[in-house]
Amino acid sequence: MYTLLKIWHILAASSILSLSNAADDGLTKIHEAGRCAIRGHCGSQSFFGSELPCPDNDLAESPSADVRKKLVSICGDKWSDSKVCCKEEQLDALETNLKRAESIIGACPACQENFFNLFCTFTCSPDQSLFVNVSDTVEKNDKLLVTELDNVWSNKYGKGFYESCKDVKFGPTNSRAMDLIGGGAKNFTDFLKFLGQKRIGGSPFQMNFPRPNKAELPGIVPAGRTAKACNDTNENFRCACVDCAASCPNLPEVQDAEQCTVGRLHCLSFAVIVVYSVFLLLLVTAITGHVAYQQHAQSKNERLRLLQDTAPSDDEEDEGDVVRNAGMMEKPQKQYPLNNLLDKGFSKLGNTCARFPALTISSSIVVVILLSLGWINFQVETDPVRLWVAPDSDPAQEKAFFDDNFGPFFRAEQAFLVNDTHPGGAGPVLSYDTLQWWFEVEARVKRLMSIQGGVTFDDVCFKPTGDACVVQSVSGYYDNYGLDASDWKDHLRTCLDEPVECRPDFEQPLKPNLILGGWNETELDAEALIVTWVVNNHAEGTPEFERAVDWEESMISLMQAVQVEARERGLRVSFNTEASLTKELSKSSNTDAKIIVISYIIMFIYASLALGSTTLAAGAILRNPSNALVQSKFMLGVVGILIVLMSVSASVGLFSAAGIKITLIIAEVIPFLILAVGVDNIFLIVHEFERANVSHPDLPVSDRMAKALGRIGPSILLSALTETAAFALGAAVGMPAVRNFAAYAAGAVVINALLQVTLFIAVLALNQQRVEASRMDCIPFIRVKRADSSGMNGGVTYGVDEEGTVQRFIRKTYAPALLGKKTKVTIITLFLALFAAGLALLPELKLGLDQRIAVPNDSYLIDYFNDLYAYFDSGPPVYFVTREVNVTQREHQQQLCSRFSTCDEFSIANVLEEERKRPNVSYIADASANWLDDFFRWLNPSLDCCFEGSQKCFDGRDPPWNITLSGMPEGSEFIHYLEKWVQSPTDDDCPLGGRASYSNALVIDPQHVTIPASHFRTYHTPLRSQDDFISAYAAARRIASEMADRTGVDVFPYSKFYIFFDPYATIEQLAGALIGSALAIILVLTTVLLGSLRTGLIVTVTVAMTLADIIGAMALFNVSLNPVSLVNLIISVGIGVEFCAHIARAFAFPSPTILERARSGNYRGKDARAWASLVNVGGSVFSGITITKLLGVCVLAFTRSKIFEVYYFRVWLALVVFAAIHALIFLPVVLSLFGGEGFVDADADGGLEQDLASRRYRALLPDDDYDSDEL
Repeated sequence: MYTLLKIWHILAASSILSLSNAADDGLTKIHEAGRCAIRGHCGSQSFFGSELPCPDNDLAESPSADVRKKLVSICGDKWSDSKVCCKEEQLDALETNLKRAESIIGACPACQENFFNLFCTFTCSPDQSLFVNVSDTVEKNDKLLVTELDNVWSNKYGKGFYESCKDVKFGPTNSRAMDLIGGGAKNFTDFLKFLGQKRIGGSPFQMNFPRPNKAELPGIVPAGRTAKACNDTNENFRCACVDCAASCPNLPEVQDAEQCTVGRLHCLSFAVIVVYSVFLLLLVTAITGHVAYQQHAQSKNERLRLLQDTAPSDDEEDEGDVVRNAGMMEKPQKQYPLNNLLDKGFSKLGNTCARFPALTISSSIVVVILLSLGWINFQVETDPVRLWVAPDSDPAQEKAFFDDNFGPFFRAEQAFLVNDTHPGGAGPVLSYDTLQWWFEVEARVKRLMSIQGGVTFDDVCFKPTGDACVVQSVSGYYDNYGLDASDWKDHLRTCLDEPVECRPDFEQPLKPNLILGGWNETELDAEALIVTWVVNNHAEGTPEFERAVDWEESMISLMQAVQVEARERGLRVSFNTEASLTKELSKSSNTDAKIIVISYIIMFIYASLALGSTTLAAGAILRNPSNALVQSKFMLGVVGILIVLMSVSASVGLFSAAGIKITLIIAEVIPFLILAVGVDNIFLIVHEFERANVSHPDLPVSDRMAKALGRIGPSILLSALTETAAFALGAAVGMPAVRNFAAYAAGAVVINALLQVTLFIAVLALNQQRVEASRMDCIPFIRVKRADSSGMNGGVTYGVDEEGTVQRFIRKTYAPALLGKKTKVTIITLFLALFAAGLALLPELKLGLDQRIAVPNDSYLIDYFNDLYAYFDSGPPVYFVTREVNVTQREHQQQLCSRFSTCDEFSIANVLEEERKRPNVSYIADASANWLDDFFRWLNPSLDCCFEGSQKCFDGRDPPWNITLSGMPEGSEFIHYLEKWVQSPTDDDCPLGGRASYSNALVIDPQHVTIPASHFRTYHTPLRSQDDFISAYAAARRIASEMADRTGVDVFPYSKFYIFFDPYATIEQLAGALIGSALAIILVLTTVLLGSLRTGLIVTVTVAMTLADIIGAMALFNVSLNPVSLVNLIISVGIGVEFCAHIARAFAFPSPTILERARSGNYRGKDARAWASLVNVGGSVFSGITITKLLGVCVLAFTRSKIFEVYYFRVWLALVVFAAIHALIFLPVVLSLFGGEGFVDADADGGLEQDLASRRYRALLPDDDYDSDEL
């Protein structure tokens, strides 16, 4: 018996020893209901480490009453009667951690419930050992500490948990809560893995969440059955739309403007191609039929001729004479009364000015001087906002409202650091050495003191918390940590995963896409490091504004030095400050000014020389070189150019006195425009006067001048009226740049025309008196005694037998070839092809003005804009601003809120959330920062955020804080708490504090107990092209309009770039209206002044075809439609009329003398008048306008400014080329086919204006002087 007892004791001791050894490792051995796996705290691994749980595989126990009460207050009533596996110290830690999470996810009750349930169950479940398995422990101070365990939950619960939380938003940072609590997880396994990962600020031990597997985890029963859905039918758990897509109302689909296409072609392009193809087919068919008929007729005539006598009779010869002279029977016979009236009026004006030249000149100069006095009020408008947006327009008023209530939008200084040393292109930029150097650069920026005012970054920066400047940079992750070579990468990875745990001094988490760019798999491979310094903005002209600009100019110098340092390191730095664009545009303007001045000088010199050499023939100079000193008209040409400048000066003075500011476009374009118009008119006047000298040499100078102006005046009036009317239309446009340009242009054209028919006439009369007195040109007080005196009366005897090269070419070669039947068909076909091409390319015309084009080619901003589009993966912020909404009232609270069950279904916040989910049409990328939701949540007493003294706000209130808004503050109480909230700091204890995120988001009016203004902030998707910016603006407008219609709230969208893109909302319609109206006015005026609807219609169609070709060229040359190119299109209308008007009038009122010459070429009717118009003024159009403008335009090709190269050189080159070929080729052909009725000139003894730029008088000689084979 004793032996058996001894054996039993030995076996028992062995068993106890075995159990003791098993218990010492702390691993969970028994998995059954009612048994724990961990319980209580046993210490920490380090002095600063968190407490770790004790391994405990014993049975669950009933807690004390105090512990039970605490457990129920934390985890809910379901824990009121069960045993537990936790102790009070665990509940204290649990409560702290859950409150931190609640401030982030508490807006979604389902997500919060699932989160709380997981950790409450894990910590205190009486069946803990069924789903928790301790897998590793360490011993410290004779205690085992759990360092790793498995926490097994069902797949169903894990999925439901993740789905309930994935869309929850954290309002203060405008970010997803999943980025903060789940590391941006994309599925439930990654979410749980992040929650259990051991890290600073996270779990103090490694908590694995393996998937249920009976083979690998025997005895384990997964916890959790069904997670609460975010759209749960129970209102207590149902989440708001902003946090749960399933709870959202369905917005109607956006009806995009349908773009009709056929394959890849726009319907317009396809239709134009089809119509033109049909036209070609019909044309080929007609020509083929005509040729066949002619061949048949010719064969028939030959057979008949063999049967008849071939000798012609006298009657046949007489009949032939009649036929040959039939064309002359068709020359105009009627007079046009309006033309006669105009002829008389201009004749009287010319006579008066020539008789009293001193009075005319002095009075003209006095008027110009008086008008130019307005230069005293001369101001140049350079602000793009005031240039392109009318002050009374909605965008301008909205910007003013935003600036007045929230302050001008921040000034952002931004830099990109890019690694360009990688063999395959840009490579990873992050390294310890690079960060160390770059952090020193940032420190230098902060220490930077401006040269002029000694301003530092701290003096001008934006400080949302009152003491820390906002600098968005990777360095912000190290503000409270420091850069260490051993663990910089691990720390950076942690901060990128949990930005909220690495907040910089200004308390706002840094989103990775705002500070790093160009990565594929991980942010650590980023190719660009991005830094943004945020500076306070102020009203322009204030001392604060000047201080900010002063500091920015010093920063530019510093960053340019940093660029040199970066290159030495194999890196590249690009940067921009708010002052950069203005400075670079100014540099561009200075460069452009030189090119423009050179362009004008070349045009001035050419015009003066060409005008001065018109009566100087080579033969006359060889016979007597002294004649050149008298016959030269160089000084007259200079006076003509001075008149152009005087008209510009008077126009500027007149409109400056009226308070209309000049713009760079006006300064650069108006002289070009007036020179184009003025030079041509001066040529015409001078040479029509020469013609009068030839035809009436015995009349006094004043009478000859009367005849000349009587003939050419109506032509000048036609071009001046049509151009002025076309430009004046633009004055009715709301866009200031276009309106101001139109006013200045119209005024300059009118003043220029008036000076030409008064002042220039007087100077021309004096010049004629000088010539007849044989006095030297330019030095009239010197008499040239050796000059021939014979024929000086009239001043044109010298060289009268000479004919200019251009004139001879037109008369002998060009006009006859152009008016041939086959040539006409070819020209019509080709020009209609050009017109069709222009129309077909119309849909390809883009909108916008790329900033990279606006700066010089060598500007440092080009690299910055390229990097911005390539690496900055965030769009600009957009604010939806409410005006005069009394949010202290419950009705208006429900119109704005989203996270409470009684919020309106289509409240502003709900609609913005729904729009965020369709970024392809809304261009909204992020959740909106809703100040009202976060304010109400801040009042939740369970978050320990709001205190009245030592008492929690709403603690013990009846009704208690709830998600139905019942009992929420209204009226003055709302204002009271709101003022406390906007002063509440945003920190770890309460991330919902309003100071950092919302202190500038609303305006509080305690006196009237209302909120006059507030905004909801979100972000656009990355905008990388002008189309993106235009579409984003249009989308924001649509969203605001729909919200206002649904809620009745006055709301508008605002982003810093909106005001620059508002013109594009209507620019296509505006361009169409301006061009259409201008063409209509051209039709009316040309019809009235030319006396023929058909002729007026042809001129209008020719100008329209010219414009269509110019627009097509713009599409081909990548010239987008914007306010700058719109001004150029208006110019094109005016210049197009100038090219066509004189030829059209020479056709309607042909010179009888030149028309008589047409019979030698067997021209009849319209052909004769078309030939006469070309011979008369064709050379003037070519020499007076085309060559002058080509010389000036070609100089612009050498500009360093991309905007001038694109929007002026390309467009003006297309204008000159297309306008010239339409006026000199297409117009005469169409007039010869379809032109209207012709009229007898009022002065029957002479013709109308000649080609006076290079014309000689050979055309006036008798028929015998023409070579018989010339025509």
